[in-house]
Amino acid sequence: MPLMGHLRELRIRLMKAIAAVMVTTVVAGLFYKQLIDFVIAPLPGCTPGEGNGASPAGRCGVIATNGLLSPVTLALKVSLTAGLIGASPVWLYQLWRFLAPGLHRGERKYTLAFLATGIPLFLIGAAFAYAVLPTTARVLISFTPDQATNILPVDDFLDLATRMVVVFGLSFELPLLLIMLNVAGVLSAARMAGWWRHMLIGIAVFAAIATPSSDPLSMLALAGPITALYLAACAVSWLNDSRRGRTRAARLSPDEPSLLPTSDESRHGR
Repeated sequence: MPLMGHLRELRIRLMKAIAAVMVTTVVAGLFYKQLIDFVIAPLPGCTPGEGNGASPAGRCGVIATNGLLSPVTLALKVSLTAGLIGASPVWLYQLWRFLAPGLHRGERKYTLAFLATGIPLFLIGAAFAYAVLPTTARVLISFTPDQATNILPVDDFLDLATRMVVVFGLSFELPLLLIMLNVAGVLSAARMAGWWRHMLIGIAVFAAIATPSSDPLSMLALAGPITALYLAACAVSWLNDSRRGRTRAARLSPDEPSLLPTSDESRHGR
């Protein structure tokens, strides 16, 4: 295909992906209040009477918006985030359709398998991040002095929740990347397992840097599943290497003649 043909194909795929994101964003915008309530549900909000001196407010926070346009911006941000997540199967499929013509038949099979596995892994990581949010919020708010009121802007918490969802979702793709390298023959299971000390240290450092909040609980909540997924990737890669070794051994027949030259052929230079 010439260059202009690739550009036209790319434009078609981008238009379809953008259209899917726009449709899901509009649909999510119809339920933006429910989505905002869903996002801020992990926050331990103050009950009436708390935060005004009647009772200690260090265990809760006053959820607030800042500015006249803040609710509108918040609604747009929540709707767009939900639209991107909801349309992820469509734009990932369009990306695969753009790359598929340049792949061999076997590579297409593996690509479809990785695509079918990558989306659930990302969604599992996002769901795990949302499950950790309540505990993270309680731990962070517990540092507030008892006689102080903690004002919790919804925009700030939404940014924190979005970063945690994206970081956890992408981090859960680590085993898929390792298995992809193993299937391509770039990385063996033995080498992958031999790096376990460096991998554990790297996972801990990555979790400390990538976690939006600074509490150790979120870091451990991210490092633990990544370590388990790394071990699972090692196991899958080991099974794949064993299968590949058996296949290679079966192709070698004991009755097959040797390709080495005989003594007479070597003497006559044949």
